[in-house]
Amino acid sequence: MTYHRRPHAGLLDPHLPKVKLSPAAMFEHGLARAGYIEVPRDPHLAYEFLDVTMRTVQHYSVEINGRRYNGSCLDGLRDMAGSNIDLAKRRLPFFAEPDDVTRIRFRDHERVWHTLQWEHAPSLNMPLSEEAMQFARRLAAKEYTYPDDRLGIALLLKRWNLGLGTSLVERRMALRLSREQVALDLPEQQADDVRSLPSVARVLSLPEQSAPPAIEAVQEPEAGDDDADGLEELEEELDFYATALKDIDDDE
Repeated sequence: MTYHRRPHAGLLDPHLPKVKLSPAAMFEHGLARAGYIEVPRDPHLAYEFLDVTMRTVQHYSVEINGRRYNGSCLDGLRDMAGSNIDLAKRRLPFFAEPDDVTRIRFRDHERVWHTLQWEHAPSLNMPLSEEAMQFARRLAAKEYTYPDDRLGIALLLKRWNLGLGTSLVERRMALRLSREQVALDLPEQQADDVRSLPSVARVLSLPEQSAPPAIEAVQEPEAGDDDADGLEELEEELDFYATALKDIDDDE
């Protein structure tokens, strides 16, 4: 605590060379000028916010909402289904996003993330939301006695390609899928990358906003209602400098 409050010779503001700054004061000075920026320390942090479903690993795969997901990371866990291990210990967390049911994520005991692919995902080559999946199943159930997910998806895509989806719900689902497909067309993107999540891809696909032109020193900006936040930050910075200059006067 003493170190953070004691002035440090290595901390200097070039605009106020006579101001003696402690580590705590320099930190406060940085916050007043630039604000606080929280940088995620884990590149896979986005997976932590996905929906968690507890499932047991069967010899064939993991099944969620009637869909089977498989991957090589399950090879050492398939024998747990027929073992004498308690059910609570055999149930493992799997992470899924409602906007893309074609794959789920799994974190092993070494905390390494893996991607499990839905068995029908290779024929899609695009994300598919849970809402669209349930709608496709209802379509297939109306036309077939023994429907399956592949039939339902084929009917759904055919219906939308022919422009038969006239309801607001269908138009919303189709628009969302098209936006996610465009957002996923990012360079050097892998299936097990965090950027493959539709929610993350939509953010990354937003156009970059160019920085506003610099204002010359002789030009005074006009203040308005939209400048309230900037004035608050300016007042915090002025308060910091006022305290610092007061300390200089006291020392002299």
